Amino acid sequence: MRISPTSFLCLCVLGLLLMAAGCTQSEPDSNASTPGSPEPNYTSNETLVAFVESAVEYARVNGKEKALAEFSDPNGSFVRGELYIYAYDFNNVALAHPFDPDKIGVNRMDELDAFGNPYTRQFIDAAENGSGFVRFYYVNPAHNRTVESKLGYVMKVDEDWWLGSGIYTGPAEQVTENSQAQS
Repeated sequence: MRISPTSFLCLCVLGLLLMAAGCTQSEPDSNASTPGSPEPNYTSNETLVAFVESAVEYARVNGKEKALAEFSDPNGSFVRGELYIYAYDFNNVALAHPFDPDKIGVNRMDELDAFGNPYTRQFIDAAENGSGFVRFYYVNPAHNRTVESKLGYVMKVDEDWWLGSGIYTGPAEQVTENSQAQS
């Protein structure tokens, strides 16, 4: 059986398209894990940013009081798998937290991460610039409370307060500001 040049070209193009589709598939943005489940994290940085941006928009549209109540609700619309929103003022007093209500009203300015880094001050620096990422090391309740690397993203709502969320990114290797400066 002889294949015409046009048919051969169509088959080649189809084969290339199928191969390209297989090569460009990405992992899902987020798995269905919830706090306490041991599944690995698949949340992308883009998903994290979009999640915080949507919370900032919600706060601007609905007002601070309604937004803080929603962000503090563990069953609210801003708890999605491993993602949840926390809110702080620029003195680093917690305004909302769905899983740690005892921190609401507490000034966390001088709090250090698991390796002694002043991560909460870095949150404020990023938020004062409008938005930004902060790497810190924190206990992961989903993995037997082991210390893991966490990537936080924060964004200013207005001159009075900011919102953030974060994703665990795996086992922590001890890094301090001094060791970062030497790298």
